[in-house]
Amino acid sequence: MRLDNEYIDWLIEYITSGEMGKDFEYSPEERRHELLDFLEKLMDLGEAADEAATRIIFKNTQLGHVIGEKTQK
Repeated sequence: MRLDNEYIDWLIEYITSGEMGKDFEYSPEERRHELLDFLEKLMDLGEAADEAATRIIFKNTQLGHVIGEKTQK
């Protein structure tokens, strides 16, 4: 699987620059729903990434045992 950091960087710039807000402001209702759905999926992705990072970082550690991670056999 290819991890596309350039696309992630582009998304961050698109969102933080205000360009997405302008697109939302001047788009028809259907496109506005698409943009909001996209943002919701990004938030879900962020939560999943946070959970995965926690599991990866703390796996096989004492803190990992406290948060319920199983040791690798």
